[in-house]
Amino acid sequence: MNRLHIGVVFTVLLLAILIGGVAQATQKGKKGTSKTRTAQASAAARADSIARSRADSVRSALRARVLADSLHRVDSIAAQRRADSLASLQMRRVKNGAFNVGERLVFDVNYGYITAGEAVMGIPEYDSIAGRKCFKIQFTVNSLPSFSWIYKVEDRYLTFIDVEAIAPLRFEQHIREGTFSKDFYSEFDHIKKIATTPKGQYPIPEYVHDILSAFYYVRTLDFSASKPGDMLTMYNFYNDKYYELGVRFLGRQELEVEAGTFRTIVVEPLVKEGGLFKSEGRIVIWLTDDAVKMPIRVNTKVVIGSIDTELREYSGLHTPLTSRMK
Repeated sequence: MNRLHIGVVFTVLLLAILIGGVAQATQKGKKGTSKTRTAQASAAARADSIARSRADSVRSALRARVLADSLHRVDSIAAQRRADSLASLQMRRVKNGAFNVGERLVFDVNYGYITAGEAVMGIPEYDSIAGRKCFKIQFTVNSLPSFSWIYKVEDRYLTFIDVEAIAPLRFEQHIREGTFSKDFYSEFDHIKKIATTPKGQYPIPEYVHDILSAFYYVRTLDFSASKPGDMLTMYNFYNDKYYELGVRFLGRQELEVEAGTFRTIVVEPLVKEGGLFKSEGRIVIWLTDDAVKMPIRVNTKVVIGSIDTELREYSGLHTPLTSRMK
């Protein structure tokens, strides 16, 4: 081979090597660029993921804040409504200088000439119902052991009276008389004018009473200008309906009982249902003729005759008695 041919071959080989090198370099460049782009894309994806995660966290925090604010507003609105509802009950404020927590009255229950039992009427403590401060008032009647073999009585009444409105929020009756027994309760919503019992809900008039709360409400009234025959009308709820409850003023009288001698006012509650005794006839009550209006005698007709309940002792009065003569 002559030099020309050798030169041509050499040149071709050189070009091939150069082209191959350039191609390889180009391929390497492409591969390098691809790797760089992949790394950049991965970094960008991670950045986007972190940004989305942070955005999601912010959105979650905002949603949680909005939900918390919403719940707070709902609670605030509900609390305000409850407060408004309870405030509406404060429309009636009865002046009460007659009784308070600590009062305790003990009576002998006489059947004819026999002392058959003991009755205790007291206000041992305050309580709270539906956010309202109330007097917890308890009245119990128990036959004495010497009489229980003839006719055993273990009766208990509870009423929870709103301190300001002197209206009942809850009433309980637990009767055990001979072989007869009965348990009853009612709750009073004086805003919605609904009474709730184990049997259901019933409409009631404004500031309806149970028979025990009615008695305490009467004690707050002023009888100084009353004349015989004057009538006060209230309403008494019992079982599943309400009844008209009249209180007739009969006059004034001096009366002596074991606890002392007092000037009294005499009233007659005209009870149809739910009395403290299962009455057949008149019930007459003697109250001290002063601000306390403490009961000192109750005479009532029951199924088995006439019962006299007379005050034996008293303590914890809210106001000094001015009617006691001796």
